[in-house]
Amino acid sequence: MQARYTYLLLILLLFGFAPMGLAQVDADSGGRTRLQPRESFMLKGSIFDDELLEPISNANIEISGGAYTTTDAAGDFSIRARIGDQLIVTSDAFETVYYEIQDDQSVRILVKKAPGTENDEVSQKKLSSRKKEYTNVFPKYIDSAKSYLKQDAKKSIEFVTQALESTRDQRPTSAQNGIAFETLGDINDYWLQHDLAVENYKSSLRSLPKTEVEIKLARTYRNNKNHQESLQAYQQLLEKDLTNYQTVQVYEGLGDTYIAIGDLENAVDNYQRGLQVAKDHLITPKITNLNSKIGEAYAAAGSPAIANDYFESSLELAADESEVRSVKEQSKVADFYNANRDFDKEIKLRTETLNMLDSIDLSTITAADDVVEDLTPQRQNYKIANALVAQDNYQAAIPYLEKSIAQADASGDLVVQKDATRKLSEVFRDLGMAEKSASSYENYVAVVDELYRRKEQELSQAARFSRDIALKQNRITSLENERQLNESRYKLAFENQELIEKNNKVQKWIIASLVALAVLLLAMAYFLNKGIRQQKYANNLLALKSLRTQMNPHFIFNALNSVNSFIASSDERTANKYLSDFSRLMRSVLENSEEDFIPLSKEIDLLSIYTKLEHFRFKDKFDYEIILDEKLHVDDFVIPPMLLQPYIENAVWHGLRYKETKGKLEVRFDQTDSETITITITDDGIGRQKSKELKTANQKKQQSKGMGNIKKRIQILNQMYKDKVDVTVSDLQTDGSGTRVSLIVKKDQ
Repeated sequence: MQARYTYLLLILLLFGFAPMGLAQVDADSGGRTRLQPRESFMLKGSIFDDELLEPISNANIEISGGAYTTTDAAGDFSIRARIGDQLIVTSDAFETVYYEIQDDQSVRILVKKAPGTENDEVSQKKLSSRKKEYTNVFPKYIDSAKSYLKQDAKKSIEFVTQALESTRDQRPTSAQNGIAFETLGDINDYWLQHDLAVENYKSSLRSLPKTEVEIKLARTYRNNKNHQESLQAYQQLLEKDLTNYQTVQVYEGLGDTYIAIGDLENAVDNYQRGLQVAKDHLITPKITNLNSKIGEAYAAAGSPAIANDYFESSLELAADESEVRSVKEQSKVADFYNANRDFDKEIKLRTETLNMLDSIDLSTITAADDVVEDLTPQRQNYKIANALVAQDNYQAAIPYLEKSIAQADASGDLVVQKDATRKLSEVFRDLGMAEKSASSYENYVAVVDELYRRKEQELSQAARFSRDIALKQNRITSLENERQLNESRYKLAFENQELIEKNNKVQKWIIASLVALAVLLLAMAYFLNKGIRQQKYANNLLALKSLRTQMNPHFIFNALNSVNSFIASSDERTANKYLSDFSRLMRSVLENSEEDFIPLSKEIDLLSIYTKLEHFRFKDKFDYEIILDEKLHVDDFVIPPMLLQPYIENAVWHGLRYKETKGKLEVRFDQTDSETITITITDDGIGRQKSKELKTANQKKQQSKGMGNIKKRIQILNQMYKDKVDVTVSDLQTDGSGTRVSLIVKKDQ
């Protein structure tokens, strides 16, 4: 058994696995990020109660504006979806959940019980006895294990172990055991430890029967050479109530098992049954796969004409799915053409594959695919060269072999480099180029030596890897044995607890009476305090309204002064335009005068108009710029109306207006995080201290009144809305020139 693991792990480590590719993103002309269109796929998932981690059956699963299904008894579902679709999960038993599909991996959704759906005594005791367990530590460990499944087997198994250990102090649920051992089986199956996968899938089914796990077990029986057990498991599944997709999976699995034992007739029969179901229900990926597998079966049975028809169908279907699926199918069909000595078709198809590989991210091709090792440029070039050699076209084969060797060397693919180097030596020999043949053979010997050295290292690593996995599996087995021992202990403790509870009923009634009295007193205190807070809130509203009525006339007076001054010094056309903008400004001010908060976008529009008007008047004194952070979502934030205008007014009238050279006014809106924005108003004017020295007594009084109103408004709003706005004013330069005003505005809590 150990030797078998070592061999399988050597193959795994020698050829490597490409990681799953991430969804590609692109940017439009405005710099916004957008996802590339994705094909639809069959999304699998499960629904569990978030407290007891028990599966939810008969839940309604719907894609917004699309497909619909329900969960089975194990809480599982399958539904056709696309990345970016919204999944809606509804039931009378729990609160509705909206979930956005991020990728094509299976999902597990935890739902909260709807109020009043579980108020009987048994359920309450069940929840109370497991309170510590349901802190979501277990699902986090399982999610981590799945995340590392294809990257690091040891780390992934360690997370499963931690998930099981997190339930040691409490009685674990059957759902937890089922999920943990299913995940462990997935890890073993991916890393070719099929006998361990079989045992773990069995353990999962003992705790939580699920059709999806039964299908995995049947497939793993076949991978472990337990063909009769695989056939029996698949045939038992056909007697169950399966979804259409699961039915296709079972027929396909039966066909694969019959292929493994050489029963091509039964293999084709089951593939045909699965293909018919897939066609009836438009399960496109399975239609492609089954056409391809039927073609392979007929090819193996010695019926190349029939096989060719199915392969042509699979090529056409794969081309409609995606480039990755298309090149996989092209490689398989090219092998078929090679086996039938149809070298012209093979060369043409492999040339198309090479062209497509140039535009494909090879990391998107999953390592679990049977033809993944062919989907490299060096392998395709090598096979084209072989086809040319089979046609005695040696000269044409040489460039392909040289290119294959160079590509294999660059990517560290010693296997292809070895084969291509040897083939090149043979081609030179057949062409009578003895010197080149000898040189190529020397290179071949060097590559073989390097490959042998690497294999020795990988054998050592594989043996160590196998030992580590075995130790971790033993640890998990001991945890399972400990769990079974603890179950009886938990049961006895629970019965004792019930007896204690019965004996303490009288004490509970007394305690309940005292608690009720305390609750009554607390309620009285609460309502009294609530009345006080409501009165204080009403007083604050009156104060805010009073301050707003003071601010609006103050603002209009200052604005009219600007209008009067501009009309006195400008031509009639410009004056009319100025008055038009001023009327728009007044309209916005009056519309917002009764509001505590307005959308940030409205405040920015008002600020833009006001600053434009001031710039009309003082063009020779300053330029201005209003900068919005690209990440800022202005519709997500609100702000007190007329909050920023007084600071702009001060910057222009008391800072920039007195500057001898032309100044700069800058207003920035930056989103600090999802809950906070920072607004910075900066001017390079004469500064606060110098401005104060130049002011008359009346000007000081008026500015004090305007800024005082702003400070009072902010103080009252922060009391009412829990520190929503924070303002700091500082000098821009160390010499006191310039002023910076920073306002931090938070979302409503």
